[in-house]
Amino acid sequence: MDKKIPDNEAYGALQKIKQAEEKAREIIQEAQEKTATQIVQDAYEEAEKIRAQFLAEAKEKAGKKKEEIIDRAKRERNRIEKESDMEISDLRQKTSSRMSDAVEKIRKKVEESLKKGAF
Repeated sequence: MDKKIPDNEAYGALQKIKQAEEKAREIIQEAQEKTATQIVQDAYEEAEKIRAQFLAEAKEKAGKKKEEIIDRAKRERNRIEKESDMEISDLRQKTSSRMSDAVEKIRKKVEESLKKGAF
């Protein structure tokens, strides 16, 4: 019986060691899963920060580009308006000059007709 007692104690101790090892494996597994989950969560949060930063930069660049396009379009509109105003002014001068010439020709014809007694 003396031999069985130490064997039983050794067996019990071995069982406790196995249980402790199993518990340790479970704790390690749980820690690894939590760590992996936390790493994934951290990576996701960091990716969101980076995405938000790039989005903000893209919006800023797009806003600047939009303003540049609007400014360029305004300058082009002003240039076209000036050219159009100059063309209109030129056409008015030509029309006025031609109208005066036409009125003078008609006046002369009417005068000639009156002299000839055509009316």
